[in-house]
Amino acid sequence: RRWAGLVTRRPLLVVLAAVAALGTVAVPAAELRLALPDNGTAAHGTPQRETYDTVGEAFGPGFNGPLLVLAEAGAAGPDGQRQAGAVAARLKELPGVVKVGQPQYAPESGRAVISVVPGGGPQDEATQELVDAIRADADAIERETGAQVSVTGTTAIGIDVSDRLSASLLPFAAVVVGLCLILLLLVFRSLVVPLKATVGFLLSVGASFGAVVAVFQWGWLADALGVARTGPVVSFLPIVLMAVLFGLAMDYEVFLVSSMREEWVRTRRARDAVVDGAGHASRVVTAAALIMFFVFASFVTTEDAIVKPIAFSLAFGVLVDAFVVRMTLVPAVLAMVGRGAWWLPRGLDRVLPDLDIEGARLDREPPAEKSGTPHEVSVSHVTAD
Repeated sequence: RRWAGLVTRRPLLVVLAAVAALGTVAVPAAELRLALPDNGTAAHGTPQRETYDTVGEAFGPGFNGPLLVLAEAGAAGPDGQRQAGAVAARLKELPGVVKVGQPQYAPESGRAVISVVPGGGPQDEATQELVDAIRADADAIERETGAQVSVTGTTAIGIDVSDRLSASLLPFAAVVVGLCLILLLLVFRSLVVPLKATVGFLLSVGASFGAVVAVFQWGWLADALGVARTGPVVSFLPIVLMAVLFGLAMDYEVFLVSSMREEWVRTRRARDAVVDGAGHASRVVTAAALIMFFVFASFVTTEDAIVKPIAFSLAFGVLVDAFVVRMTLVPAVLAMVGRGAWWLPRGLDRVLPDLDIEGARLDREPPAEKSGTPHEVSVSHVTAD
């Protein structure tokens, strides 16, 4: 309660400071790169990491992730073999190609598999640019050689999966934000509460992404956290982070704001309702947040390249969302807008169902009179010996 009173004393200053701090932490998120982990992200000293490093030092990083190009000739037999050879020669001219292997030709089908070694490793941006260049150049290669080309292999598959997951982030975020707005609008019958909760969730997600980029891509505190290799983070981290953090953030939001709204319905004093409600619910939010933080933080010590960044992002996200957004930003915003925090346009008020999670209807509607029940007792007189 003392903390709520402190942050509501100068609410505008607290809101500006919290938003500025979270926005600053979220700045690195603009450089977030996604990829599937390979042996280069394994822990130092493991056989797969030693093999990966040895191959890269002896032959070049591209030999750890060669591309497979399928050339489908227009004819079988010797003509198809000549076309496959022409495709291999054409691939050698592309920038970023270190070596092109001899086409492995199947004369019965007229198809050939050609190994292309890029100049960069499987997770390098140059390798992704080479894959895009081959696919973009496929029509020109077909006109010149008569063979259709397509790219596959582990490296290309990893790039495609990362691209698909990256493309799904905005639709997924739109669904999550939309659900947040609708559910909180129904529960609290307010415009300010769902908008504030949604913006706070986005700030928490952005700050978590920024922290992940700073640690796992830029290398800040990498040695302290035991990060084996800096570079792109695992492709499905953003989806996992947004889904889990959304559920936890909305739990904390409902714990806090439902207590505040209950006080508002009872007293109709805006600032006192925020302070008293936060005082009632803050212990629950603090305990729940600390439990989840230590659960996720315990997995940060693992050497697994998939688990470590996910665990770090969830631990950081829970810490930021619970103590900066819900326990600080939420009371400050609600205190700043005052009675307007619980305002709902009449049109929406008539259309939306009243869930009445605070039980305010019980105070407005007295219980119906009942007669003839076994609990009724009629006392006519009292006698004493």
